[in-house]
Amino acid sequence: MPKIERIVLSTTLRNPKMIIAVAAFAVFLATFNETLLGVAFAPIAADFEIGISTVQWLATAYMLGAAIMVPVAVFLYRSIPTRALFLAIIALLLVGSIIGGLAPNFAVLLVGRTIQALGTGLLIPVAMNITLDVAPRQKLGACMGLMGAMTTLGPSISVILSGILLSITTWHMLLWFFAGLSALCFAFGASVLSTVAKLTRPKLDALSVILISLALIGIFYGLSTIFEGSVVVSLITMVIGACALVCFVVRQNKLEHPLINLNALKVGAFTIGVIMNMLALIIVFAFNILIPLFLQTSFGAPPLFAALTLTPAIVLAAVIAPFAGKFYDKHGAKTLLLAGFILMTAFALILSLFISTGNLVLLALLYLPVMIGSALIIGPVQSFALSRLAPELNAHGVTIMSTGFQIAGCIGVAVFSGIFTAATSFMAGMNPGALPSVTASQGFSTMSLLLVLVGAVGFVLSLRAGRYKVPAKVHAAPSVLAQIVLHDVYTLKQSDKVFDALCGFVDKGVSGMPVVSDEGAVVGFVSDGDIMRYLADQHAAFKSPYAFIIENDNEKFDEKLASLVQLPVFEIATKHVIGVDLNMELGEVCNILGEHHLKKAPVFENGKMVGIINRSNITQYSLNTYREKLGVATA
Repeated sequence: MPKIERIVLSTTLRNPKMIIAVAAFAVFLATFNETLLGVAFAPIAADFEIGISTVQWLATAYMLGAAIMVPVAVFLYRSIPTRALFLAIIALLLVGSIIGGLAPNFAVLLVGRTIQALGTGLLIPVAMNITLDVAPRQKLGACMGLMGAMTTLGPSISVILSGILLSITTWHMLLWFFAGLSALCFAFGASVLSTVAKLTRPKLDALSVILISLALIGIFYGLSTIFEGSVVVSLITMVIGACALVCFVVRQNKLEHPLINLNALKVGAFTIGVIMNMLALIIVFAFNILIPLFLQTSFGAPPLFAALTLTPAIVLAAVIAPFAGKFYDKHGAKTLLLAGFILMTAFALILSLFISTGNLVLLALLYLPVMIGSALIIGPVQSFALSRLAPELNAHGVTIMSTGFQIAGCIGVAVFSGIFTAATSFMAGMNPGALPSVTASQGFSTMSLLLVLVGAVGFVLSLRAGRYKVPAKVHAAPSVLAQIVLHDVYTLKQSDKVFDALCGFVDKGVSGMPVVSDEGAVVGFVSDGDIMRYLADQHAAFKSPYAFIIENDNEKFDEKLASLVQLPVFEIATKHVIGVDLNMELGEVCNILGEHHLKKAPVFENGKMVGIINRSNITQYSLNTYREKLGVATA
């Protein structure tokens, strides 16, 4: 059956499924890059003859660079056409990768990594906003489940792939490999994306950007260094960050057009959803980094084997996540969230008991339920949270959710790595004669028990989340197109003849009709122009309806005409239907009709045809609107 193209805020034909695929690839790329160089810190330190504490700045600077870009993502998304913005962001990743791959010293590598970070901070919220704007509401859970799978799959696959590449080549290849992925994403986006965002051209408040940047830098830097550097310095930076955050919140509440509309946090279900998403991500980030690290340092497992311990769980989670999203679409979030946190909490506890065995197979099996739990939570809880917001708050909600992602990554990696190290040192001090593997196991168990508490908090919140009912559908004011669309649509059946089409054109006074299947789906569109073109192909003299008069005595023409009218109408219909969305702005509709030389086009809502829009409707509306402004009575 021919495919119906739905054009969403675009002047060219685009496929929503392909747009969502591009967004999913982008989320994978961004999260993949988060942990790309983590396994390579040791060889980088050796190459540049520097200490590990210096190399750690690759992680710290990356985290800070990404964090400060997240809040401005919503401004850029509403200011720059989607395709241009997306390609510029991917270009940052590509340029940063090339600079890092060619870096002759650590300073240049750090510059390249920071440029990458700027792109990463923008890419996740932009990709999620694209998904929200394109995904059908009834399939939001499945689409966000796919995004959730990417946020889990990206950093996890990155750790594994880094281990594989480092076993056969140098750390430079990690950056060149990522450059190749970025180039692929750039080409994919260039061929598929269009402008899906409603451009409102908001004003950028510079002071808000400065305040939120100071807040995130202070808090993130303090959290990431509190176990490694000066505790006093870390606490001071966190206090400065907290003060800047308070000032930012106060300023947003005073601005008419805030950088981030914090009214989203006044929606209880959204706030709880953001917190639950962060709790699940903290557990995932902590275990994905610390399990391989523990196995390498305590039991001498090769980096590749240690990373492969995570592989079965990661693959299974990626497979389950879209199905969890579909379950959410049908049954809501309560069951998924409860089951997810039960699995993550219970098996985090079991891992703490069996980690001392160092058995790679056993640990891989025990980690399976943890990642399955994350797949049941991350996509559905994002859908649960964002679906509770009014449409105008969606982009701001995504920004808040993305900032939460960065905070969760910082806590999961930096804070829990510090807890693991501190607990291990404490156990070694308490048991001076104990083997390093024993004290490390005790330190890991202590860290795991804290993650159990994190999961328990998530479980309690999921009980509370179950009290929030699915909100009644919010009916926004109808678009201009919805007000002028013709709902009395004449259609032809797929089995009708051309004769039926000709009769319909004359009897109904129209020049074209959609062709529908027995199920009522639009499968084509036939117009008098299609009939003209068909006959013109048969007879060179037939170029217009006047040929009926010119050729009315032509016996050969009569025979061809008699043959034509008995053909199934579907044989001459245009199969590639150009349609517009009911909520599309009228200017975009005019672009589509003009660019494709159309007199009319079907109007769709949630994939179903709800009417027809033609040029005369728009002309009449334009004239009436202008007359109203002049105070002249409308027709």
